[in-house]
Amino acid sequence: MAAKLIPAFLAATLLAGCAPKPPAEIPWQSFDGNRAYAQAQKLVSFGARPSGSDALARQASYVTTQLQDFGLEAEEQSFLASTPRGPVQFRNVIAKTRGGRGGSGQVILIGAHYDTKWFTNQTFVGANDGASGAAVLLEMARVASTQPNLWFVFFDGEECTREYGPEDGLHGSRFFVELLKSSGKTSWVRAMILLDMIGDARLNVTLPVNGDPKLIEQAFEAARDAGHRDFFGFGKGEVLDDHVPFLRAGIPAVDLIDFEYGSAPGLNDYWHTDKDTLDKISPRSLQIAGQTALRLISRLQMLPVR
Repeated sequence: MAAKLIPAFLAATLLAGCAPKPPAEIPWQSFDGNRAYAQAQKLVSFGARPSGSDALARQASYVTTQLQDFGLEAEEQSFLASTPRGPVQFRNVIAKTRGGRGGSGQVILIGAHYDTKWFTNQTFVGANDGASGAAVLLEMARVASTQPNLWFVFFDGEECTREYGPEDGLHGSRFFVELLKSSGKTSWVRAMILLDMIGDARLNVTLPVNGDPKLIEQAFEAARDAGHRDFFGFGKGEVLDDHVPFLRAGIPAVDLIDFEYGSAPGLNDYWHTDKDTLDKISPRSLQIAGQTALRLISRLQMLPVR
């Protein structure tokens, strides 16, 4: 019996129906710097938020509720770890878009730390170093809430107590990556984008050299797409930040960070001081960082999964 021929137009239609559809482009222009700034104000209102503090716990509850209100599946990931000041209870907050539960090469993870450094001699509210990245992450989650396979992770314990080491600093990101490894899910994450200190009114985002070269290239292209290329450049060296545990696990990662945060261009004299307050950051800077990061996600979503 002769096989029936399927008309070419029908065959193309059937093949198109079987092929996975790429997600709709994220409306990155909808990122609102004023909304992000309002989130930063709210986070700073909790006061100093070092790991293990009541203020950090209250902040975690607020962030979780916000993410759930945006329609994401959000939960706190609590764990106990040793530090130079004794055992500390840490709290990562993890939110996943409902459009997808992951799979090999599917997930794009966007992270920021939301703890502030522990001090005994000053009140450190971390408007830029702690609140800015978390505020941008919240606004990104609102804008991209209907996208598939996005994970937004708020890391606790990025700040060290004394000096970075196996039991000091990067606690949340190290714990998160170890769980990925133990559950065999490191291959799920195709890219990790980190946001840190991106609220400076004199914004100058410098991408550290210890980042995935292809992701760095895509980040510059995303900044160009969004009209913000002038605010992004190459860093002068490596930066130890929450992207490092991902790189060590073989996951491509990039750190969007402005490490010149001070009273004049090129200085960093506001960093880790009581001068890191809301008047030093701006809605415009938050918008530049957020729009660029969202555009970067869109560019990555258009690339084939390997």
